[in-house]
Amino acid sequence: MKIAFYGSSLLSSYWNGAATYYRGMLNELARRGYAITFYEPDAFDRQKHRDIEPPEWAEVKVYPATDEAMRGVVAEAARADVVVKASGVGVFDKELLEGVVAASRPDAIRIFWDVDAPATLAELRESPDHLLRRTLPALDFVLTYGGGPPVIEAYEGFGARRCIPIYNALDPSTHHPVPADERFKADLSFLGNRLPDREARVEQFFLEPAARLPKRSFLIGGNGWETKGMPSNVRHIGHVYTRDHNAFNTSPLAVLNIARDSMATTGYSPATRVFEAAGAGACLITDAWVGLELFLKEGEEVLVARDGKDVADHVEMLNPERAKAIGDAARRRIMAEHTYARRGAEVDAILREAASQKRERSVA
Repeated sequence: MKIAFYGSSLLSSYWNGAATYYRGMLNELARRGYAITFYEPDAFDRQKHRDIEPPEWAEVKVYPATDEAMRGVVAEAARADVVVKASGVGVFDKELLEGVVAASRPDAIRIFWDVDAPATLAELRESPDHLLRRTLPALDFVLTYGGGPPVIEAYEGFGARRCIPIYNALDPSTHHPVPADERFKADLSFLGNRLPDREARVEQFFLEPAARLPKRSFLIGGNGWETKGMPSNVRHIGHVYTRDHNAFNTSPLAVLNIARDSMATTGYSPATRVFEAAGAGACLITDAWVGLELFLKEGEEVLVARDGKDVADHVEMLNPERAKAIGDAARRRIMAEHTYARRGAEVDAILREAASQKRERSVA
């Protein structure tokens, strides 16, 4: 089957946390025989900060962020058996959604793939006339980056025929243990862009522990932190390209995961960083959120913090031996249960069943 996928960017993770998710998922679907075309706009300087060149397993069409170019790529939806509009493209989101649904063939499988369900659902609650609310009945599926039962219930309550969470996962070929790198040495490291619904939690779970432990070293990577006041024992290194994520995760004593406000409130929303860190065998400390036990076991495969004091206590009590034991246990669990091979099999089954049902209906 041919998949036309309209998303933010496959080639760049610059201000684009979904890149790793897209790569892992679509690479696996390509291995299963799908012919994939990924459409991404030339916007937000992402093409100047590419992490990868166009891969062999997908055709990538980068189009200018203009009305004319957008209409051109929308028309190509008519060639696909599966048409996917992802959330958060950043430009022409409404036009792309409306356009690809209208352009797709009647027998095509139409999907809205939400990589930030809590934010999207908040928009739907605030706007009864939201385009997505009106479009849901025309879609075969809503697939989501996470969210579990609360997101399923909400989307189906808004009229989605079927909502299925397809969680983040690990691609062992791209995220794996590597030797430590002096650039990323620290007692605790955090990687994430500065966003309005994350900043307060970064202050609580990262900057507060740094202030509590002035003799310990802290490292923060990601965009937007240049103007943020931080304790003197915190080092900021800016954007970290995906090629350096393994070393970023293996070099410190521990790595911190901090969910955004909406993700923490919704639960069942493990960030890409969770799987990247576990895949590298890092000792992960995470803020608490509902559903964590589906992915990692507290105290054995991950350390959980309810506030900044908990983070500081974990760092103080942690030694290299225990950190390695936790990281190794996390890697075993993720490798066994949460790889993109498993996620790809899940999506493949969903698509093949839907295609079969559409063929049966057309014959009848």
